[in-house]
Order: sequence, then C-alpha cells, then structure tokens
Amino acid sequence: MSATSSPAALEGDDLATWASLATVLEWLPAALDAQLQRDAQLTHFEYGVLYALAQAPDGALRMSVLAGYANSSLSRLSRAVTRLESHGWVRRSTDPADGRFTLATLTEPGRAKVDAATPGHVETVHRLVLDRLTQAQARQLREITRRVMRAIRDEDGWTPPTGSR
Repeated sequence: MSATSSPAALEGDDLATWASLATVLEWLPAALDAQLQRDAQLTHFEYGVLYALAQAPDGALRMSVLAGYANSSLSRLSRAVTRLESHGWVRRSTDPADGRFTLATLTEPGRAKVDAATPGHVETVHRLVLDRLTQAQARQLREITRRVMRAIRDEDGWTPPTGSR
C-alpha cells in the first residue's frame, strides 16, 4: 500500500478516536433533546431556531439564513417554524428589503420562551460537556471542531455574536 492511499479499515488509535467521536455525535443530541423537551417542551432544533432569532438584530432572520445555521433543509426548518408559530413564539413575513425572501421574527412570547429555556439548557451543556474539560481542553476542543467543520465545508458555521460571553 502506498503512503497516499487510504486505509481499508479503521484500526487501533484511529478506530478508538472515531468510536469516541461517533458515540458523542449520537448521544449528545439525544441528551440535549431530552432535557429541553422535559423542561421546555422544545426540541434542541427548535431551541436553536429561537436562540438564533434571539441573538439576531431585531430578532429576525431570513429563513434561508436560519436553515444555513441549522444545517437544515428549508422544508425541515419550515415545519419547525410552523410549530413555533402555532405557539405564538415566531411569526413569518415577507422580507421588506427583498420580497423573494421570508423573514422569521421572534415574538415577545418567543423571547420569553427562549429566556426561560436557556438556564436549563446551559446547565445541561455545562454538566455534560464544559465542566468535564479543563480550560486548555475546552480550547483544544474548540480548535479541533473548527478544523473538522472546515474539512466538511469551506464556510463558517454559526458563531456567537461579538460581545457574547
């Protein structure tokens, strides 16, 4: 086998590393969903939509931008936003800057919902991930995940707004 060819199978340390990451990728979303559904009657995906809108200027984003943040199809996002609208947490409207686009806007009840859901979500993220790491490990995890993200797509994912803690 030449040095440039791909291995036929994962073995040894490569297999152990991949198995750990793959397990986290399976287990963590379910754990986040369970907490949010129990405490806030939201899925993690729905919470992410509300959170992104809460962080956006004027609490509004184009549906296409939200779909990009969530790595979601517009149809999946639309179904989630329909559910959020049914509770009065989000409203959709035509983008006044360009009528070809639809805006999702967080309502005041939606802001209250995301504000109420955030403490439990933050506690869960700390308990399951952040509190398990030293500061150096957290920085390493951030750099590792950014490298993997760049290998998947040549674009940035969602990043916290400037000035976020």
